[in-house]
Amino acid sequence: QVQLLESGGGLVQAGGSLRVSCAASGRTFNGYTMGWFRQAPGKEREFVAAIRWSGGSTYYSDTVKGRFTISRDNAKNTVYLQMNGLKAEDTAVYYCAADSSVWDVGVSRSYTYWGQGTQVTVSS
Repeated sequence: QVQLLESGGGLVQAGGSLRVSCAASGRTFNGYTMGWFRQAPGKEREFVAAIRWSGGSTYYSDTVKGRFTISRDNAKNTVYLQMNGLKAEDTAVYYCAADSSVWDVGVSRSYTYWGQGTQVTVSS
């Protein structure tokens, strides 16, 4: 059974940095695309970033481009999201997602496996 476990969320002041991690287990993730989505209270889940497991191509939403960096450690089956220059509007639950055949990295329906989420709160 595939499991995704997020960690590293917390409370940070505006302008600060935080790194969240997603540890994948249950199978080999070679060839899987990993994504980060977030959902703020009262809002729909939105795409943040994604990375192809093979080749390492990365994708970002316009709202986080230049501030967030997605990376992965294949040996550890772990994906990271480094968040710099955090703003109050980045406050949300951040979810990790994975799939072997992602037809659109920015669409949540493209992903089969999801973690439980980790809360990121940015105080202004």
